[in-house]
Amino acid sequence: MSEKKTVEMLVSGGQANAGPPLGPALGPLGVNIMAIVNKINELTKDYAGMRVPVKIIVETEDKSFEVNVGTPTASALIVAELKVEKGSGTPNTVKVGNLSMEQMVRIAKIKQSQLLSPTLKKATKEMLGTCVSLGVTVEGKDPREVQKDIDAGTYESLFGSE
Repeated sequence: MSEKKTVEMLVSGGQANAGPPLGPALGPLGVNIMAIVNKINELTKDYAGMRVPVKIIVETEDKSFEVNVGTPTASALIVAELKVEKGSGTPNTVKVGNLSMEQMVRIAKIKQSQLLSPTLKKATKEMLGTCVSLGVTVEGKDPREVQKDIDAGTYESLFGSE
């Protein structure tokens, strides 16, 4: 009976290579590591510069494999959208950038399938919470203010009919 082995790890989008952590994890399985690396890079190229969760499932008998790519973390998506290195170390006093509500809704759409939020509006509010801890303003305001604006119906047009 054939057996499947699963290897899960975080890789840099579009920049996986045969060195650690991939090589040592896959080597004992006897698979073509470069074929897997190339597949990962092809599937993660849109997430360049972000840490992306990947799951590699190897069929031990015939050495075939499949690669499943997860979504980068909310903070990675926000930081990438801002084109900054990282969030603020002191988010209460130092702000690293400002996003528009359109950008926030787009990030929420990317993450929504992994969130517990049943609606895009709630997913966006969840992403705004991440902005608070990263030192990111939205529409020039504290993200908590924007959450209140959403509750007050200010941005209804962005959420369509939920």
